[in-house]
Amino acid sequence: MPALSVVAANAQAATATTLTAGTLSTCSQPLTIAVTSGGAAVAGGTVTISDEFNSKAVTVATVSLSSAGAASPTVDLSAGTHSLTATFAAQTVSGVSYAASASAQAIAVTVAAECEFSVAVSNLTPSSTTANTITLTPGQSGSATVTVTPSVEFTSTLTAPMYVAISCSGLPDEASCVPTPENLSISSTTPESCPSGSAVSACPPTSSLLIQTYAASSASATPPQGKGSAPIAWAILLPGTLCLGGMAFGARRRRWLSRFMLLALVGLVTVLGTTGCNPRYSYLNHGPNPNPATPAGTYTVTVTAQTNNGVTTTTHATSFVLVVN
Repeated sequence: MPALSVVAANAQAATATTLTAGTLSTCSQPLTIAVTSGGAAVAGGTVTISDEFNSKAVTVATVSLSSAGAASPTVDLSAGTHSLTATFAAQTVSGVSYAASASAQAIAVTVAAECEFSVAVSNLTPSSTTANTITLTPGQSGSATVTVTPSVEFTSTLTAPMYVAISCSGLPDEASCVPTPENLSISSTTPESCPSGSAVSACPPTSSLLIQTYAASSASATPPQGKGSAPIAWAILLPGTLCLGGMAFGARRRRWLSRFMLLALVGLVTVLGTTGCNPRYSYLNHGPNPNPATPAGTYTVTVTAQTNNGVTTTTHATSFVLVVN
């Protein structure tokens, strides 16, 4: 793996700092930092990782060294070509003063994926012994927090707020998922992380997700009263009956025609009688069926964050497990 060397001089000895880039994984680049002085670890201090991206220098991480003089940060990189460098800041560690210096060689990384932002689900409630899982009974509701985290490189290119729409899929029948708010705003000042104790405005944007299941209704609805007559049926029945009756009366001397008309009249009344089997008749006389419960099972619910700049659509997703008992 390529390595970056940073040499920081102090009054006692030179200092060597190495920055190693691991294998690129999706949108996150793992790095390994080690700082030594005369072969011994520098037990403290900070190192800044910078990236030359789109002809602009962006600080992607500032990390603290452990007592072993090491750190293993992971930085989120946007799609494109990157040039990573390391800087050991001028500082005093354990009473020893070290001068600032920068690495002489940059690490080139090319990211093909769209890595403007990531989406994560946390705070699943009610909690479960199984990670990333919500367990509900029909009629019970649950909640989760959706966080959209932009890369610092991406926010540095924004000249206006960008809106990310939150949605979910993969739910069972008779269940719903409602994000509040549905659209999250990302601007050039949106942070990449949320330091402990920070105000909401100093953290990446979040949406509250409500997952609702439904219990079966206990009884059918009461059919409406006062059904009355069917005007369409009467509009066909009365004229038809009068017409056939008149024809039968006029053909009383022709017995065969009279019998034919009588059979036709009986047939017409029979056909009109079948209207009692239509859905409206069923509703008026029996009412709607009870609503079913959310079916039991294990479901993978996908939470999607999507944005569109008018030219291209960028989508990132994550998932959690919904168990309905």
